[in-house]
Amino acid sequence: MILAFFYVEYIMINIKNSPINSVTFQDKKFLVKRDDLLHKDFSGNKARKFFYFLEKEFPHTDTLVSHGSNQSNAMYSLSVLAKLKNWKFIYYTNHMPSYLKENPQGNYKYALQNGMNLIIDEEFSKENIDKNKTTLFIEEGGALEEACYGLELLAKEISEYKELHKIDNLKVFLPSGTGTTALFLQRYLDIEVLTCACVGDASYLKKQFLYLELDESKHPTIYETKKKYHFGKLYKENYIVWKELHLETTIEFDLLYDPIGWNTLLNNFDDSYRYLYIHQGGLIGNESMLQRYIHKYGL
Repeated sequence: MILAFFYVEYIMINIKNSPINSVTFQDKKFLVKRDDLLHKDFSGNKARKFFYFLEKEFPHTDTLVSHGSNQSNAMYSLSVLAKLKNWKFIYYTNHMPSYLKENPQGNYKYALQNGMNLIIDEEFSKENIDKNKTTLFIEEGGALEEACYGLELLAKEISEYKELHKIDNLKVFLPSGTGTTALFLQRYLDIEVLTCACVGDASYLKKQFLYLELDESKHPTIYETKKKYHFGKLYKENYIVWKELHLETTIEFDLLYDPIGWNTLLNNFDDSYRYLYIHQGGLIGNESMLQRYIHKYGL
């Protein structure tokens, strides 16, 4: 327990003040907030969203429960959180491919190594979870009010960078799943936050915003994507832009969200603004995504 305590302290120190890199992509200049570098085990927007649960004490909690996809970034991050807190971790998913079950990889593999108890339930309903005083339930993807605790710190870092470098025309961009990160960043920033839907479409993302904030004037600006993307489905154009990003910027991005984000930002680029792209981590998921791309397209 003493070692776990010091490990928690180490992570708390290192999930603040991630660096900002200046990069050029397709002959356009961008700033990239490197939240992927926060910590090797606890990084990206999930580290920000779950910072509240990492830092606060929960003396009566012994079990963490959540749900979502079988390769969720949140699943892995919560497995790390539970391990650090010495909690049992139960995770519900409604589907598990037989190949993945027999050949664990990516977030699923490492979450299992952290002690995750996976329950496959096609009829799963969060209303049926026993939410007693020893169980902490975290909504899918970290879409909950407590996420604002760590995202306020991120907003502060961005504001301080803007003031230090005297950037008057800054806009912040990040792709969205639940939209929680973009929503809370807009709450704490006097800078316009731009985003796009990587799950469903703009109307679906708007509904996710309304779940946490009814005042639409406080919502981020949603850029429309060229098509409606089905979560987890492979798109060859996404792999191509992901590969180009790595070659031109030397930064590895997430294969699931970032290609959609970058393509959308490029399609809406306005050279009268400076754009700060938030790198939200999720790189462990690339392990399984790359294998799927190779298998499907022979890349």
